[in-house]
Amino acid sequence: MFTRSNFFKIVPLILVIISFNCKQHETEKSLLLYCAAGVKPVVEKVAEQYFEDYGVRVDLQYGGSGTLLSNLRVAKQGDLYLAADKSYIEEALRYGLIKETQPLAFIKPVIAVAKGNPKNIKTVEDLFAEDVKVAIANPDAASIGRLTKKMFKAFNQWEALENNISVLMPTVNEVANTIKLKTSDAGIIWDATANQYEDFEIISIPQFDDYVKNITVGVLGFSEQSTEALRFLRYLASRDKGLNVFKEFSYQPIDGDIWSEEPELLFYSGGVNRLAIDKTIQAFEEREGVVVSRVYNGCGILVSQIKAGQQPDAYLSCDVSFMTQVEDRFNTITDISKTNIVIAVEKGNPKNIQSLKDLTADGLQLGVCNYNQSALGALTKNLLESQNIWDDVYKNVRSQTPTADLLVNQIRTGSLDAVIVYEANVSRVMDKLDLVRLSEENANALQNFGILSNSKNQNTMKRLLKALTNENSKKSYLEHGFEWKYNHVN
Repeated sequence: MFTRSNFFKIVPLILVIISFNCKQHETEKSLLLYCAAGVKPVVEKVAEQYFEDYGVRVDLQYGGSGTLLSNLRVAKQGDLYLAADKSYIEEALRYGLIKETQPLAFIKPVIAVAKGNPKNIKTVEDLFAEDVKVAIANPDAASIGRLTKKMFKAFNQWEALENNISVLMPTVNEVANTIKLKTSDAGIIWDATANQYEDFEIISIPQFDDYVKNITVGVLGFSEQSTEALRFLRYLASRDKGLNVFKEFSYQPIDGDIWSEEPELLFYSGGVNRLAIDKTIQAFEEREGVVVSRVYNGCGILVSQIKAGQQPDAYLSCDVSFMTQVEDRFNTITDISKTNIVIAVEKGNPKNIQSLKDLTADGLQLGVCNYNQSALGALTKNLLESQNIWDDVYKNVRSQTPTADLLVNQIRTGSLDAVIVYEANVSRVMDKLDLVRLSEENANALQNFGILSNSKNQNTMKRLLKALTNENSKKSYLEHGFEWKYNHVN
C-alpha cells in the first residue's frame, strides 16, 4: 500500500536515477556526420555497430552531397562529411573545411528501370523517346545529379535529356523511389543503389564506365573531437569493419586497414630526420589516437634489419640510395627533403680547412660516419672516392659512428678537428661551429618516404605521409637545415 512514508523512501531513489541518467547523458560521446543520402543504409548500420562496440553515438544528417556541403559551409558544426563523389570533398578541402580524407568505395552511374524493362531501354538515346519519363537527381543538390549533367554535356546530349526529364529529385534515393512507384520509366542512379532494389533492372552503359567515382569521407576542420572522429573514420574504412558492410550493400569497397582501436605503428627513420619530424609525429599520434614507435638509426643498420625480415610500417631514408636497396618492399615512395654534406670544424676554423683535399693533411683528427651502418658514411666514402682521395683521408679518421649527431657532439667537445656531416645535423649549433661547404655535385643526400607494401595500416600511414608533407612540417624541415623537395601530385 502506498503511504506517505513510502513516498519519502521512493523520492531519493527517483532522484538518484534521474541524476544518473543526466550524468550518463552529459558524458555520452556523440559525433555528427553529414552523409550522402545514397550511402544511408551502409553508414546507418556501421554507426549502430560502432555504438554497440564503443558507446559512441554517430548522429547522421542525410541529404544530397551538394546540399550537405552548402549546409556545413554555413553551420560550421559537426565532425565528418561523407560525399558520394570525391569532387565534393575536394571542394570542401579548397574551402578549408576538411583536414583528413579517406576513400571508401567505388560507384558508377547506371540507368535503372523497372523489372521487365517495359519501355525496352537499352541505350542513352532510348531515354529521349517521347513516351519515356526520365527521373534524375538535381545537379545542384546531389552528386549523381551533377555527374549526370556533366556526362550528358560531354556526350553533347544534355539538352536532349533535359527535354525528357519528368522530375528532378533532391537525392539518389528519391530518384530510385520514382522508378519503384512507376511514376518514372527510367532513372540515372548509382549502381550500388540500384542493386538494393529487387524489382529493378540495371542498364549498363559503356559510355558511363569512364565516370567511376569514389565515396569519400573527411574529418571536418572545425570538429571539436577530431580524435574520436578519426577513430570512426578508421572504423568505417577498415576492411574487417565498415567495408564489410559496404560489400554487403553491393558497393565495391576500396582496400582498407585492419581495425584496431589504437593502432601501434612501427616507423623506421634515418637519424638525420629526427629533429625535423619528431614533433610532427607526436602531433599525429595525439590527433589520430595511435602510437607511432619510432626507430632512429643509421640507414645501413635499418636497411640491414629490413633485409633480415623486420617490417616497419614505413621507412624514411637518409638518402635515396638506401631506399633503393629495399624498394621492392615499399610503395608510395615519395621524395620529401634534401640536405647537403658539409665539413664541420671548430669555430674560427683553426686548421684552415677549405676543401675535401685539406682533410688529407698529416695529423688531422677526422670523424666520419661508418660506411656500413650509415647512409652518410656510404655517401662520404663515395664522395671521397670520386675525388681519388679516400685512402689519404681515411688514414686521418679517428672516429666512426652510426649516426652524425654523435660526430657533432665529439667536435663540440674538442676531441676532433673536423667531421663530415649533413648540414641538417648542425642547424641548431651554427653559433658553435663553422661550416665548409662543398661544391662537388654528389655532396648531398635526398630523403624519401615509403610505406611497407603489406602493412595492415596502409591508409593510416598515408595520412602520416600527409602530415609529414604539410606546411607545418615543411617549415620544420627548413628550420632544421633541409631543402624541401616534396611535390604534391593529386
